[in-house]
Amino acid sequence: MKNFSRREFLQSASIVSIGLSAGLRTSLASPAEPHLTFPTEPRARLAVTSWPFREFIDSPTNTYRQTEKPCMDLKDFPGMVATKFGVHNICPLAAHFRSTDPAYLEAFRQSVQQAGSHLVDLGLGQGSFWDSDPARRQKALGNGQHWIDLAVQLGSPSIRQHLGGSRGVKPDVELASQTLGRLAEYGAAKNILINLENDDLHNEDPFFIVSVIEKVGHPYLRALPDVGNTLANGDPNYNERGVAAMLKHAYGICHVKDQLVMESGKTYNVDLPKMFALAKESGFKGYFVMEWDGAPTDDPYAGTERLVAETLKLLK
Repeated sequence: MKNFSRREFLQSASIVSIGLSAGLRTSLASPAEPHLTFPTEPRARLAVTSWPFREFIDSPTNTYRQTEKPCMDLKDFPGMVATKFGVHNICPLAAHFRSTDPAYLEAFRQSVQQAGSHLVDLGLGQGSFWDSDPARRQKALGNGQHWIDLAVQLGSPSIRQHLGGSRGVKPDVELASQTLGRLAEYGAAKNILINLENDDLHNEDPFFIVSVIEKVGHPYLRALPDVGNTLANGDPNYNERGVAAMLKHAYGICHVKDQLVMESGKTYNVDLPKMFALAKESGFKGYFVMEWDGAPTDDPYAGTERLVAETLKLLK
């Protein structure tokens, strides 16, 4: 598979001088559309995220590491995914990088290349994009911008930005749109997409995300549909409607899981044939990212292998 086709994004001085307010686009500031070339062969459309393997990955910022389990440095992840699953696209999480110094990032980039793999997204942690405190919003924005710069170095076409909020603070479309609009402008200048995922039920409800994306109205701010996360509210119909709404604003990636296992042990099964039918109906052309979910005693390697097989059947 060839590397992504990248088109330089040119931004006029007039855009730079205009402060972005939520959802306001002027006739002087019409951002270029992102332009990525996606494969069509089913296996080439698959990717694997490092999240299911968090208990194995050794990093000072990985709080899920279980030291009694075998250790894996993130540099080993691209080769493992290629060897065990026959997949040559990855989505590493920021928290799984042992370091962000230039030498480590270059070593990781080389490990991706040696595995014949590619980054298709870079997963970030939470940011308080609608906090009433401007300093907290600025901190979230600055962290997102920092990882956009690192995405450029690593060759990732996008970042996944998680949305978080202070305890007791209701998600605010207006404030979130203002801050994320600025992040989208920064990403556009670097030709890096910003993806928002329906993960947390409170802060990342799919319809809240869609409202923010539509308010901002920027082609570099996109949805990242996860086909199972919203099942956590116990309503399959709501999950289906949420995924369908997210797919209308998706571009590069979609997370795939065949089940969602809660901390209580309750398991929700995902109707994968229905989810893939929704993706096909929406015209989604991007990557399907394997994000297997299971109980603490389950094997993420076996689970991911099963998920890859299920996905290939549905794509073929």
